[in-house]
Amino acid sequence: MTNTVLGLFRHGQTDWNIDLRLQGTAEIPLNDFGIAQVAAASEVLDIDSWDVVLTSPLGRAKQTAEILLQGSPAKQLQIEPMLIERSFGIGEGMLYSEWHDTYGQLEDIPGAESNTSVIQRSRDLLSQLSAQYSGARILAVSHGALIRYLLSEVTSGQVPPKGERLQNASLHILRHDDAWSLDAWAPNPLGQSVEGVQ
Repeated sequence: MTNTVLGLFRHGQTDWNIDLRLQGTAEIPLNDFGIAQVAAASEVLDIDSWDVVLTSPLGRAKQTAEILLQGSPAKQLQIEPMLIERSFGIGEGMLYSEWHDTYGQLEDIPGAESNTSVIQRSRDLLSQLSAQYSGARILAVSHGALIRYLLSEVTSGQVPPKGERLQNASLHILRHDDAWSLDAWAPNPLGQSVEGVQ
């Protein structure tokens, strides 16, 4: 039976992550700590063990993927539009406390991608990857909200636990034979202790 592996890697830290601002599709670069996080992760990731490296089109994800690929210059980075973060409409840039007090639910922010839309996008992405890259090891650099939806889809809402944050530079592994399943759930940054993580 063909076995496909999908590694979901969250981009490194940005200043908006520290401030707890909604980022969504806003173009916010990695900060120095985020760059160091990804560099530390690259030391243990073994990029050559991955057949395909995909990234969200957003700059912070592409920058993360490029750092991960520095040790393997021959490997090509491919942009996958469906890996983009959930849009939060006019809430992008707001502190979590601000949008919550103003709108209550992410779904209610004007211009935000709906729960229905991002759930369907997650399903479509998983279906596409299992068909297009059957039997491959796929590393996908993406974003906190979308990765949460993907994990939730595969585990029927069991992972991640409610209220648990996925840290920047964390790696989660899904596996597909006849269906997608969770192989490894690790919310802490890859290759470093949680000390100093914001």
